Amino acid sequence: MFTIKTLNSISPIIHSELDEKLFTVDAEAQAPDAILVRSAKMHDMPIPESLACVVRAGAGYNNIPVEQMTEQGVAVFNTPGANANAVKELAVAALLLASRDIVGGIEWALTLKGKGEEVQPLVEKGKGQFVGPELDGKTLGVLGLGAIGVRIANTATHLHMKVQGYDPYLSVENAWALSRSITRAASQDALIAAADYLTIHVPYNKDTRHMVDASFLSKMKKGAVLLNLSRNELADNEAVKEALASGQLRKYVVDFPSDDLLGVPGVICIPHLGASTPESEENCAQMAAAQARDYLLYGSIRNSVNLPALELGAPEGHRVTVIHKNIPNMISQITAAMAAEGVNIGNMVNRSHQAVAYTVLDLDSPAPESALEKLRGVDGVLRVRVIA
Repeated sequence: MFTIKTLNSISPIIHSELDEKLFTVDAEAQAPDAILVRSAKMHDMPIPESLACVVRAGAGYNNIPVEQMTEQGVAVFNTPGANANAVKELAVAALLLASRDIVGGIEWALTLKGKGEEVQPLVEKGKGQFVGPELDGKTLGVLGLGAIGVRIANTATHLHMKVQGYDPYLSVENAWALSRSITRAASQDALIAAADYLTIHVPYNKDTRHMVDASFLSKMKKGAVLLNLSRNELADNEAVKEALASGQLRKYVVDFPSDDLLGVPGVICIPHLGASTPESEENCAQMAAAQARDYLLYGSIRNSVNLPALELGAPEGHRVTVIHKNIPNMISQITAAMAAEGVNIGNMVNRSHQAVAYTVLDLDSPAPESALEKLRGVDGVLRVRVIA
């Protein structure tokens, strides 16, 4: 029986993926095998020795101490794409809000309350101040063509926009999903320069922090619109405000309000609604539960942020998984530890991800505790799990 701890309120749909005969869900568990988390901050939480994996029900994972988890052999997963449709729909709304001054028009209309029969003539007289261009025929640049970026790019073609995309890490799967009418920009700078509207969908890390700075903004078309529905920290807010004040940027739509942006002319702050749909929350929860289940039961890895991808079926015999450093001579030491105790390896798979590797051993017979202790004693081994 595995115990799964939830750190936030999470959709009960997780129970559709977790057989109650095999899994217990307990928000107060002290020694969980897995943790499902949404927004709770885990950086100051102690990591129980029992913990095998953490799954973030969402794409971002800044609330999880990934490096510390890796050092203790804990797999960390996220659920990219589960909220893709929700963010896509918000992006369409953001394009329209930025193009036509709908927000300003609605706020102005509220000031007419109480004017009775004057309302209609006042509307006809004042509506011109909220005029904005149509999206039809304009160029949308999509920086980052993951699950979300691809959906936005494809949808924009149905709005009759000219769509360009750029992603140096574009996967084969996402490339196949792109509409044939979408143009691949030669470089990030070429994409920025061509876009009337630019939407950014890249992960936040030390390399992308404040990527939208004064230099980035200076390469955009004068009067272009920038959408940031990914992470507030991708943009240098001071540079954005200066670009708006100079007219370099016409509008900035951000899904992460901050005190320095609220009330700034040209900024539309949306209160982090990107994934705030019941469908998205259910998709994320269901995907998170399935990933935790498959890792605990089979050792299968899908959408891990610190371990290599490795899809595995149910073991036919006895399975041992080893998380270890990606350094020379590890495989020979792992196999030697098994051989020394008379254990025959029927099948072995090894994958690596940056500094970490994952080795799966399917054995002809159960590994004795002495063999497992030898494995754990190998310098560079971070975690040994017995699956079956």
